[in-house]
Amino acid sequence: MAATTSARPFRLGLTGGIGSGKSTVGMRLAQRGAVLIDADAISRSLTAAGGAALPAIARVFGNDLMDENGALNRSRMRELVFANAQTRQQLESILHPLIAAQTQQQYAAAVAANCKLVVHDIPLLVESVRWRQELDGVLVVDCRESTQVDRVMARNGLSADTVQSIMTAQASRAQRLAAADWVLYNDEGVTIEALDAFTDQIAAWFGL
Repeated sequence: MAATTSARPFRLGLTGGIGSGKSTVGMRLAQRGAVLIDADAISRSLTAAGGAALPAIARVFGNDLMDENGALNRSRMRELVFANAQTRQQLESILHPLIAAQTQQQYAAAVAANCKLVVHDIPLLVESVRWRQELDGVLVVDCRESTQVDRVMARNGLSADTVQSIMTAQASRAQRLAAADWVLYNDEGVTIEALDAFTDQIAAWFGL
């Protein structure tokens, strides 16, 4: 599929399981001239000290989920979310509208700047009902589940059980692949140089 010829930028959804290398691909595309809209980065800003989501989170979950700096205690919140689906839904009902509003603002700025490619880095793209309808294509960064576990344990110092619980809460590898228009395979043996080269080829499809 080639880049769109319309005036607006091509909206590329970028997703992949934890430890897949998705963020590395997104940053490389940004280096090549794409506008990167990172849902996780927006979420972190909303839950940092003074973040717009904190008052509602405190009302629903209590002030004990705030850390000493007044930001959301993300590790504690993560434990609650992965242990209880209802808690996850409550948190999403607070965060998702705010993330959507900031995403739209950033997208509008990209349109005004005549950007060719907007990359929406969305960890839970496959799980979302609305996102697929708003995108022109989906790129999945893929690797084996065992590779995900090894990478996240090494990167974050988490136990294998904790990593597995995070993966279980996400879409399965098969579900992500079924939603993909393109797949970038980034498993053991793929060097960062090779990953950059593959990503550069994708950027070139869009004239970057």
